[in-house]
Amino acid sequence: MPAGRAPHREIEQDPGAGERLRLCELAAAEVEGVEVSRYEVDKVEPAYTFETLEWLRAEQPDDDLVFIAGADQAASLPQWRDPERVLRAARLAVAERPGTKPEDVLRAIGSISGGGPRVSFFAMPQIDVSSTDIRARVAEGRPYRLLVPDAVADRIEEAGLYSTATVAGAGR
Repeated sequence: MPAGRAPHREIEQDPGAGERLRLCELAAAEVEGVEVSRYEVDKVEPAYTFETLEWLRAEQPDDDLVFIAGADQAASLPQWRDPERVLRAARLAVAERPGTKPEDVLRAIGSISGGGPRVSFFAMPQIDVSSTDIRARVAEGRPYRLLVPDAVADRIEEAGLYSTATVAGAGR
């Protein structure tokens, strides 16, 4: 689910919510069982995690919602807007990250009213790829194709996204 208007930051060279939605659809098209929601894109005002989770809960009341976050982000949950509502709306699955211990996450979440047993941890290989890095690679003409699905790389090149000038074959 791409953000429509992120409440906390602006994206440099943002192609707009519609284009980000299209990139997500291209990425998900080849993955069985994955679908893209346009909920946040269609919202006029910025969307907060608790609102999105409550909307998902209302749309699919029988589903078991699980919100996945890295340990670093989970440890910062007390600073999010209405973290109690995040924890009420979904279970929290936390991907282990170097530098953030499970006990740090549990201590932070424990400070939130309603925090507690709805948290689980799982190991996941860390892949040091971020959207910020991919955008920088495109802008600088460095390789990025192996970091995104082919359809996404094709769209980035076709539309000249994330660069001031389209360089033929950039990122190949």
